[in-house]
Amino acid sequence: MTREEKAVVIEDLTAQLADNANIYLADISGLDAMTTSNLRRACFKANIKLAVVKNTLLAKAMEASDKEFGELPTVLKGNTSLMLSETGNAPAKLIKNFRKKSDRPLLKGAFIEEAVYLGDENLDTLVNIKSKEEVIGDIIGLLQSPAKNVISGLKSGGGKLAGILKTLSEK
Repeated sequence: MTREEKAVVIEDLTAQLADNANIYLADISGLDAMTTSNLRRACFKANIKLAVVKNTLLAKAMEASDKEFGELPTVLKGNTSLMLSETGNAPAKLIKNFRKKSDRPLLKGAFIEEAVYLGDENLDTLVNIKSKEEVIGDIIGLLQSPAKNVISGLKSGGGKLAGILKTLSEK
């Protein structure tokens, strides 16, 4: 690979890192062709971009990026796959689900909305992170709950009052 080609790849990786708030680094070494193909299909269905990258080029792209990756470049050893997603927990859920059938991919690290997670032991934490849509849904549910209680109370009370008035008018 020539210097110009490397520069283009670094520029492309820097742009991808800048455009995505959720970045996962995983190790998929040791997977056979069929399993790797299944992983790529699962990523495509979950709207996750998966790319195998060279560690040195990714490290240079991280340096060139305006984001603060902290200790994340230290995990760039061995085989590294870059997973980019719009949803913070989607790659973690995919990795956890995929590992039911295989021992890989292993999570090396993740950068989620300016927070850095290092190591495979953080996978369960990342799975439990709620996406923006889930948090908004929870908030709307909490806001609707008191209104629903008031309305149902008024309806039930109104029915009792109407029943009492009807009984009194009949007497």
